This record gives sequence, structure tokens and C-alpha cells, in this order.
Amino acid sequence: MVQRRRQPNKRQQTHAAARGSAPSRAPLAPLERKPPVVYGKPYVVLEDSQKSTFVYDGGAWVAHAKSIAEYRQDSQVKELSQKINGMTRYEVCAQIHPSN
Repeated sequence: MVQRRRQPNKRQQTHAAARGSAPSRAPLAPLERKPPVVYGKPYVVLEDSQKSTFVYDGGAWVAHAKSIAEYRQDSQVKELSQKINGMTRYEVCAQIHPSN
């Protein structure tokens, strides 16, 4: 079968003519990429019903000054499914700041 060429209708011809006369844009400035964020090894933090946090240290759970909300600001926090003595477990990966 022979293919026929489609003839553009009048609307398509006027739009094509209008596109050709449009002024060209100035080139965009190159984007600066942020350096990749590097996180350290994960560790487990427990949070009780009063929002107190505990870290495992030397064979015992020791009270910790930082709350989970504070950890979320500068670290990666993931809630784990299992609970220990009614306390919620979180896996925390602290952000490693490169030394300049």
C-alpha cells in the first residue's frame, strides 16, 4: 500500500508560522548540585510513652538527652516494628559532616 502524505489544515499552518517567528530565549544558568548526604552506621534508640529516649550502652539502656523529634531534624530515623517493654524502637543514622 502506498502511504499518502497528509496535508496540514489551515490551523496547523498558522501555528507553525507563529512558532517560527518567536524570539529565542537566553540560555539558562547551569544548576549547582548539592553534595550527597552521607549517613553513619545505624544504632537503635528506644522511646517510652513520656517521649524519653534511651540508648544501649555498656549492656544497659541509658537515658539520652536528644528526643526523636530532634533526631529527625539532622538524621535519618526509621521506626522499627518490634517494641521492647512497651517502648518504641527507632533506627537512627546520624549525618556525617565532611571536614573542610
